[in-house]
Amino acid sequence: EVQLQASGGGLVQPGGSLRLSCTASRFIFDNDYAIVWFRQAPGKEREGVSCISPSDGSTYYMGDTKYRFTISSDNAKNTVYLQVNRLRPEDTAVYYCTAEPIGCTEAPDASGRIWGQGTLVTVSS
Repeated sequence: EVQLQASGGGLVQPGGSLRLSCTASRFIFDNDYAIVWFRQAPGKEREGVSCISPSDGSTYYMGDTKYRFTISSDNAKNTVYLQVNRLRPEDTAVYYCTAEPIGCTEAPDASGRIWGQGTLVTVSS
């Protein structure tokens, strides 16, 4: 079964850090899917955060996340990481990872997208 699972969320104080993980089936890495992190805050639309193509290591950041977030992959472990630093209350959201057969995209209706379960990040004092 082709699947992804996000983990690593939790409650963190403003200014803190977390490392989110997205573990995928071997099929996804063997077939050069890109991995995208999305997030959806309460009452807001889903937005793209960052993307990586594990096959060549190329990375992309949406919005201003590149100044605080770092995406990376460990292909041997079929895992993509999102290091999130200097967290703010407005970063509170469910973070999802997806697998994209067409490459990095945050298009809402991307063809062939595979969704994983999300992980909740809560930034609060």
